Amino acid sequence: MSTVTSAPGSAATRTVRVPYAELLRFTTDVFTANHLPPERAELAAEALCYGDAAGMDSHGLVNLTRLYLPLLAEGRADPLAEPVMVADRGAAVLVDAGNALGLWQAGAAMELAAERAARFGIGLVSVRRATHFGCAGHHAARVTGRGMIGLLASNCGRQRIARPPGGAVALLGTNPWSVAAPAGELPPYVLDMSTTAVPTGRVRAAARAGRPIPEGWLADEDGRPVTDPAAFDRGEAHLLWLGSGSGAEFKGFGLGLMVEVLAAMLPGAGLGPEPAALDGDGGPTGRDDDIGLFALAIAPATLRDPVQVAEDARRLFSTVLDCPPAGGQVGPVVYPGWHEARRTAEAHRDGVPLAAPLLVELAAVAQQFGVRPIAVEVAE
Repeated sequence: MSTVTSAPGSAATRTVRVPYAELLRFTTDVFTANHLPPERAELAAEALCYGDAAGMDSHGLVNLTRLYLPLLAEGRADPLAEPVMVADRGAAVLVDAGNALGLWQAGAAMELAAERAARFGIGLVSVRRATHFGCAGHHAARVTGRGMIGLLASNCGRQRIARPPGGAVALLGTNPWSVAAPAGELPPYVLDMSTTAVPTGRVRAAARAGRPIPEGWLADEDGRPVTDPAAFDRGEAHLLWLGSGSGAEFKGFGLGLMVEVLAAMLPGAGLGPEPAALDGDGGPTGRDDDIGLFALAIAPATLRDPVQVAEDARRLFSTVLDCPPAGGQVGPVVYPGWHEARRTAEAHRDGVPLAAPLLVELAAVAQQFGVRPIAVEVAE
């Protein structure tokens, strides 16, 4: 074991395996050094490390210095915020998060939703003044161990990134949402998606790696596809909706508006589509402050026999896995969440794969906040 203070060799894509427990320890220490209480810090660290462990590195530790530490340093996220229950109707609750760090607070909202679902069959927690929470699927899946179905959706506060189809100004963020359900002894079903073609994190990850992106992610002012990911931050391309390129962009846009209604309009959080947005020049505007969340837990066992519910779930998802692959298909037929569960298990066993330059960046973070740096094993 050693610490990495410079990228091994000259390869920017060199892989470094970090023991999961060590990565979790380091991230927890950093959040604690930024005044999060220890329990919150560990839950926030779990949410952030999940991105890298599950293979969604655009939502992992790369965002520590790009997103979460700046939020805390600028006071836009309050490490000590105590969310307030504004309204309590039993199965439905309205919470003012007080700008709590979303990596912790989104999980707390799902836990509260599950608590209410255990009592009422369904639990809805509507949240305003939230902040960015990482991977939606991580939080939604928290309730599957209780035999519940979880749904988590978030708008982007007043940050506007994507234009409506045919529109000249940006009105909505990427507006992610996730649905998770238990699958018996199989990995949980976890659908985790943005309503745009991809989240901006994937575009920027491709730009950092110097990789072109597929057509259908970005377009220029004339609607022509753009495959240079760096064009997005240069202001030369805008983000497209899910379904763009096939004539189905209204599906992605419609889902984005659905999230805006459920996650932001319902709790009274910051809205993307508001009159100030109409003064935009076509590029991104606003900031992702006053984010709204929609956390829903459903307990099927309150409606019918829990043994039969579990058997139906097992039969549903095992049938998907048993589907014969088409000719030319590489690997088995799977459902959303299966690959992420496999990668997470491998990461916990063999270490979480991180790019060496990111380890160098995290070593600087360790020095800045006076925490013990990450001890790693360099993969050959």
